[in-house]
Parts: sequence; structure tokens; C-alpha cells
Amino acid sequence: MSAVSPSPVPRHDWQREEILALFALPFTELVFQAATVHRQHFDPREVQVSTLLSVKTGGCPEDCSYCPQAARYHTGVDATKLMETDEVLAKARQAKAAGASRFCMGAAWRSPKDRDIPKVAEMIREVKALGMETCATLGMLSGHQADALKAAGLDYYNHNLDTAPEFYGEIIHTREFQDRLDTLSHVRDAGMKTCCGGIVGMGESREQRAGLLQALVSLPAHPDSVPINRLVQVPGTPLAGTAELDPFEFVRTIAVARILMPKSMVRLSAGREQMSDELQALCFTAGANSIFYGEKLLTTGNPDTERDMALFDRLGLVPMQVQVDAADHDRPGTVHATITDVPAAAVA
Repeated sequence: MSAVSPSPVPRHDWQREEILALFALPFTELVFQAATVHRQHFDPREVQVSTLLSVKTGGCPEDCSYCPQAARYHTGVDATKLMETDEVLAKARQAKAAGASRFCMGAAWRSPKDRDIPKVAEMIREVKALGMETCATLGMLSGHQADALKAAGLDYYNHNLDTAPEFYGEIIHTREFQDRLDTLSHVRDAGMKTCCGGIVGMGESREQRAGLLQALVSLPAHPDSVPINRLVQVPGTPLAGTAELDPFEFVRTIAVARILMPKSMVRLSAGREQMSDELQALCFTAGANSIFYGEKLLTTGNPDTERDMALFDRLGLVPMQVQVDAADHDRPGTVHATITDVPAAAVA
């Protein structure tokens, strides 16, 4: 059986055959290796808690086959205007009180218009002033837009690769895979951290799941956060009715992601509402150490905070403490604070 050899420098040269060999390990051996790597870089008791708010929902012109926000699909999701900053700030305060340390704002745009950037920047500044890490997912960015968001205090930008390059054209036709790489390049050049992962269970093969992870690990810098989404099948989208991914295969994907990207946060994202507590526990054992938290994940359900905190209690897990980056210390409007552990009893 192959053993994982820890390296002081994360590798970017993983070959497809090596990744597939990890996937093929006996399940318990793969999980053990992933857990070993996890403990070399993180406290296995800690899980980062993030909240995602849709600040502009629906009406997207893209044709992503999984997405209920695409205007061309009839999914019951109504298009809305960009939220006001005060509304967003109220949601951020609520999320922080419930134990979230990172607040992500998502807008259903193909790409934001330049006139949208100042309003989003105001949201970022106000949320950052609460002492929370900030994240946004707004679609494709130009270089100057990325620079403006960084200047406002944005810590992370989320832009997923979604799937393997060779399967991408089966899922999306309105944006090229290279467009995603270009946005990630603009984000890195602006000095922001990247949040980049994908979706599994869209009918891809194991080799194509390995291809997604190979594409992620081959980026110039490993993503700081790697969201692994399990497809939520929404009626009205082209992927509704797709055969569901085997739960153990999902855990294998989490474990391989942990081994390939040992210093990244590996996040359980969309699809958690359909996961049993036992499946989530296996994922945490296999190296997942971040979750999205709260009632909604953009337009799909998410386990409520009480259930999450009860599961944390049962597993002996605690929300990760986060210190807002000291590099932002001189930025106007920024308050620095440590997010402390929130016991389950404190969650209203």
C-alpha cells in the first residue's frame, strides 16, 4: 500500500495516475493517511465556521447545468436586486453571534459591472469592521475589479473550477475553463486569498473527479480554501435526476483533497443538508475542517445552526478561532478581533 510522505513544500506536480492510486486505496487506509496529513497541519478538533449570504439572487445569464439561479431554467428562484449594506450587515452580525468567523457574500452575476463594485466594497468594509474574515463570490473579475475589492479589505475570493477540464464542457457552455483560471490569476495578483473547489456527483467519473483535484493542486498556489460541493439536484435544472454519488466516494474525494492540499481548508459546502451526521463525521475524520453554516447556502438549504452545534458537541469539535489578518491593521474602517469559541448552548 502506498504511504503518504509529508513534504515541507506542497506539491503542484501530482500526476493523474498518482491521484487515482490514492482514490483506489482501501477506504480505511485512505482515511487514515488523510487524517495523518490533517494532524500535521491542523488541530483535528477545530472546524472553521463560515456563513454565505446571497446578496443578489437569480437572473444569471449563464447556463451552468447545476445552478437554480440561471435565468434560463424554471426553478422557482426569483431574481432580486443587490441588497442594501445595512441588510447585509445585520445578517453578518447574526452570523457572528451564531459562531461564524467568516462571512461570504455571493451575487448571481456572470461578472460584476464596474458600477457595482463600490457598493460591494462598502459591504466588505462594514463586515470587516465586525472583526470577521470576508469572502465574496461575484463571478468573473477583471484585474482592476480585484484590486478594488482587495483595497476594501476582502480577504478571500471564491471562484470554483467546478469540475475537471475535460468534463467542463458537459456542464457549462457560456464560460470557458480558462476564464475561471484568469479570474483566479487576477485575485492572486491583487493579493487576495483564493477559495476554489468544485462540485462532485454531476455524472462525472472517478477519473474526472481526480481531474478536478489535479487542476486545483496544479494552480500556481494551492487554494487557501477548497469547497467540495455535493450536487444538490434542483428540479428544473438539467442535472435533476442524475444518479447520486456514493457517500463513500464523496468521503474518498475529501480524503484525497486533504492529502493533495495539506495546508488548505477543506470545506463541506453545498449538499450538507442531505448528509447524515455519520457521513459528515466521516468527512471530518478524513480531513474536512470547514463548513458553511446557517439556513441557506445561496438558494439551497443548509443544516441549521442548532443541528450543527449539536453534532460538534457529539464529536468533540469546536469552531476554529480566527484572528483577522494583521496586515489589514492600517486600513481605515477595520477592527481587529479574535473570534472565540461559541458553545452550543449559546446558539439561539
